[in-house]
Amino acid sequence: MDQFTRKFGIVDKSTEIHEILTSVYDALKVKGYNPINQIVGYILTEDPTYITNYKNARTLISHLDRDELLQELVRSYLNL
Repeated sequence: MDQFTRKFGIVDKSTEIHEILTSVYDALKVKGYNPINQIVGYILTEDPTYITNYKNARTLISHLDRDELLQELVRSYLNL
């Protein structure tokens, strides 16, 4: 077994997260939901039923790690 410490870089997923959230937001809007409330519900519970299947939105958002999503939202809010 390797006795050396390995260093892993963090992949910047901000563009991917932005694209997915925008797609999910648009799909929810088209279907008549309040996108902000639905996305917040999903983030808090990780219950996929908050997100519509329309335009594959549920599958898209399920590819995101909730911790990474929250980190990106805080970074964006604080303009970091």
